[in-house]
Parts: sequence; C-alpha cells; structure tokens
Amino acid sequence: MNLLDKINSPKDLKKLTRSELASLCDEIRTFIIESVSKTGGHLSSNLGVIELTVALHYVFDCPQDKFIWDVGHQTYPHKILTGRKKKMSSLRAMSGISGFPKIAESDYDIFGTGHSSTSISAALGMAEALKKKNLNHKAIAIIGDGAMTAGMAFEGLNNAGDSKNNILVILNDNDMSISKNVGALNNYLAKLMSGNLYGSIKRSSKAVLSAIPPMLEFAKRAEEHVKGMVIPGTLFEEFGFNYIGPIDGHDIDALVDTLSNLKELQGPQFLHVATQKGFGYEPAEIDPNKFHGVSQFNLDDGTQPSKTKKTTYTDVFGDWIVDMAMADKKLCAITPAMSDGSGLNKFAEKFPDRFFDVGIAEQHAITFAAGLACEDYKPVIAIYSTFLQRAYDQLIHDVALQNIPMLFAIDRAGIVGQDGPTHSGSFDLSFLRCIPNIVIMAPSNENECRQMLFTGFKFKGISVVRYPRGIGPGSIIKSKMTAIPIGKAEVIKKGKKIALLAFGNMLEEALKVAHKINATVVNMRFIKPLDIKLIRDLASSHKLLVTLEENAISGGAGSAVLEVISEYNLKCQTLRLGLPDKFVEQGSQEQLRKKYGLDAASITKSIEKKLT
Repeated sequence: MNLLDKINSPKDLKKLTRSELASLCDEIRTFIIESVSKTGGHLSSNLGVIELTVALHYVFDCPQDKFIWDVGHQTYPHKILTGRKKKMSSLRAMSGISGFPKIAESDYDIFGTGHSSTSISAALGMAEALKKKNLNHKAIAIIGDGAMTAGMAFEGLNNAGDSKNNILVILNDNDMSISKNVGALNNYLAKLMSGNLYGSIKRSSKAVLSAIPPMLEFAKRAEEHVKGMVIPGTLFEEFGFNYIGPIDGHDIDALVDTLSNLKELQGPQFLHVATQKGFGYEPAEIDPNKFHGVSQFNLDDGTQPSKTKKTTYTDVFGDWIVDMAMADKKLCAITPAMSDGSGLNKFAEKFPDRFFDVGIAEQHAITFAAGLACEDYKPVIAIYSTFLQRAYDQLIHDVALQNIPMLFAIDRAGIVGQDGPTHSGSFDLSFLRCIPNIVIMAPSNENECRQMLFTGFKFKGISVVRYPRGIGPGSIIKSKMTAIPIGKAEVIKKGKKIALLAFGNMLEEALKVAHKINATVVNMRFIKPLDIKLIRDLASSHKLLVTLEENAISGGAGSAVLEVISEYNLKCQTLRLGLPDKFVEQGSQEQLRKKYGLDAASITKSIEKKLT
C-alpha cells in the first residue's frame, strides 16, 4: 500500500516516521500531476508547496492551529491531506470541490481566499481571538512573494508586529533560486536561530546589557550587521517579527525541524521559505507561468490537446492596444500583475517604456494612472472585474471626483466559470454606474469590442469597456477604428409586443429568443448613459421590455432601465434577467448561464411565465 492511501486526515500523517515524509511528498506530487492533467487547474503553485504543506500538518494541529493560505490556489496538497483526495476528480467542476479554500467545504479550510494579501490580517484576527480564549495555538499565514507586495499585507505586518500575538507568517518565496551550498548554510542558520539556545542567549544578553545602554546599542548594531550579511530579514524585524530564514522549501527535514522550533516560540514569527514553482515536473519547472492555470494536458510532455485557435476578447484588447499605441505615443498601459491574463504581453514587448506592471497593487495602479493622466499621458488600465473591486475608493476619489480622463479595460466581466465566486465579475455594472463622470460600455461581439475601446480612448473623460472571458460569436474584426456615438443603442431586429434589451454578450441569446417569439432586439451598447429616447419609444410601442445582462440584477443595467421607466412614468411591463442575489458558483460558463436562466431556452420560459 502506498503511503498516501493511508492518509485521510492530518492525524494519519502524524503516524508516519520522519523518514517516510519525503516519499509521501513524492506520492502527492505524482497524484497532483495526474489529477490536474485530467481536470485542469493551478499546477505550478501547488507543486511548489508540497513539502511545506506536509511539514505544516506534521508539526502543527490544524484546525486548532489556524492555516490561512493567501490567494489560495496552492491548497491542493492541503485538500488531499485533509480527506479530500477522492474528490479531486471534481476539482473546479459544478458541485465539485473548489480550487480555493472554502469554509463551507471543510473544517480544515479556516478562511476563504481567492484575492491576494488577506492572510496576515485574517491570521492576526484569529491570533487575537486565541489569546482572548487563553488557547496556546498558532495562527499561520502562508503568503507568496507576489502577494507580499500589496499594501494590505504590510498593514497586517505592521499591526501584527505591534500586537505581540502568536502569529507565524510564512513567506513562500518562489522567485529565489536555491543553490545547494547556500541552501544548506541557510537551513543551518534557520534551525540555529529558531532554536531555544539562540533565543535564550539573545534574551539574557539584552537583560545584562540593558544596564549599560551604550553596550546594548553596540550589540544591536553588531547583531543587525552580522544577520544582514546572510539574511534579508531586517525589514521584517523592523515590523516587530523574529525573522528566520531563508530555508529550502523542498527540504522536508529542514522544514520540520524549523517549524518544530517555531511552534515553541511566543510572539510574532516570520519564516522565509524559498521554493520553486512547478517543482518536480519538468515542463512546469521550465515554464511555470504556462502551468499556473492549465487545462487538461499530456502527462509525458505537458502538452495540451490542440484546439482551433479562436480569438478571445482578451486577444481583441491585446491587438487593439498595440495598434492604438502606434497611433498615439501618449498611450500607456497599466496592469496589476495580470500582463499575460489581460493580453498585454505583445504591448510590453513592443513598448516596454510605456508598459507598467505594478504588481498586486490594484489601489496603487489606479492612482498611479491618475498621476500619469494629470501630466497629459493617456493611461489604459487592464484589470479583471473582480480585482477592480479592490480599488473602489481610488476609482471614486482619485479618478472620478477629479474627472481625470482614462480608459478601463475590464476583462472577465460576468460569468467567469471554474474559478468560482472569488473571480466572478458579477458586480461591476452595479458598483460603476452609480459613480458620476463615467461612461460604461459593453460589446456584443469582437469587432464592437475593438471599436468601443477606441471610443473610450478617444473620449475626453473616464470610460469603461467591460467584456467577458473567452470567445465571442466570431464576428469579423475591422482594422479601421471608428468611434461609436456616446449613449446610442442599436435596434438589431424589429418585432412586436416584446422588446429584448441586450447588454453586452447577451445579444446572441436575445436573437435566438427573438426568432421564436418575434420580439424586437436592441443592442444597448451603453449602460451609462442609456439611450433614454429609445427606451421611451420602445415602452410606448411594446407590451413588455426585457433586460438581459451578465451582472447582478441588483443595481445593474436592468435597474437603470427601470429608473428611466419610473422617471418618465412609462406604461409597460418589465422583466429583468441577470445574475441572482447570490454569489455565482463554479462550473463551466455554459452550465452557469443555464443554471441562472441566461440561455435562450430559459429566457423564453421566463418571458412566457411573465405573460401568463
């Protein structure tokens, strides 16, 4: 029997000998590679934390000790060790297990994550609660080097260091190469500095030297000088943490030894762990970015089944911004760590001096863009809908209030799919349209997306183009760019009694419905400003107006139409169809559209029910 077959909980893991842990890690690595090759998912990040995850569960007692995984797409080993191995075949599928920690899924998932840089703050809150309950357990935040760049992480560090609570922050640094010689030295230093001897000597020395202030100051400087030569821990110690590391994150023995020492220490501890993304699977080691989020792939060489390449909305944006930059030297592109996902790689290669990847720092990205715009540059911010939520104050205060011109290219708007509620773009229309000085557009096809991006860029104000994940209907994309009249909708088909007001990618489903029930179809194009004249005309000539959108019904485009109907006292029935007042679960986009009544068959049924 394999070792992994014996593990159904962390209690089973603790029954293994130290000498068996390395073999268990190998088995987990093989299992994850095989499993993800069938389901798709996040591979590189999970392969990089296997040894760390095993060591954490071997040394600590989760869920009494609280593990908070920042971002959360590195939790497959954690899920496997906590009784969910058999469920991995349902990973990210509808009604299956989540690709992220989820409180409702397991008692071992202490805190739900999906967005970055939240772990330290959450862990500190839990550490404070444990202290108030007189429980001597640890709250442990596991955070990556990318997530550590965000401001919230430093806010948490600042508060945690001052609190003196029993919090352990583990920095999973996968941007650092590990040389065997240096690694061995670092591991030795980490064990030494986390042990009781070093701690007791340090405390005793301070007690003695405190009576001689000049000598104490000299000792502090000497200690910092010596430590600074071998470890980059000064910053974290300034925050009030006891810094340990860096340590080889793939050396299971060093990890267990160091974590065992840290378990006994009181107060804020900081462990720096160096890992390699994709560790143990050569294709992922060579190209970890390719295997960050991956679909099904061939185990032998990592290749994915060849598919007919279809143009995505992201591709449309990527091509447009290169073309636009060649025409306007003032254009600058800004993204918060989503260069590849947002389609900016070609732009970055062609215009490196006008490309700014500011890291996982959405708030900074917006205000940085505002600063550029104040000096007559023309910023284009490429950002996912779900991540724009993190910069709402900056959008209002630093951009809209001052009416500073810029274009927001909002990708992954609406139903996103298998990444689930943490990444769903359900709310952007609702939270954007209430802000003054903003024009909001939603394209119905690929060519319209290109023309809207041009329209927004040329607009003398703040503009938003929100578009969905994946491919469109396959429209021919015209290289010539033409501005669309602001606030003008387009009647696509004339019918009787029923008018379908389609926003964005809902146009294709609206046309399918219209051919069955002879309805009028309108490509609304603009959410703000609305085409009020057309809405009034439609209300006077139709019995029922139906709004269709991939956004929360609450406060969305349909609500905007209702406001017009109310303001002008229009006499017609209305039906709003969109995403319900709940978080959109994981599943394929097609499954979710059907589930939430946004496919043609469901729309038709909703209309028939309304009219009966």
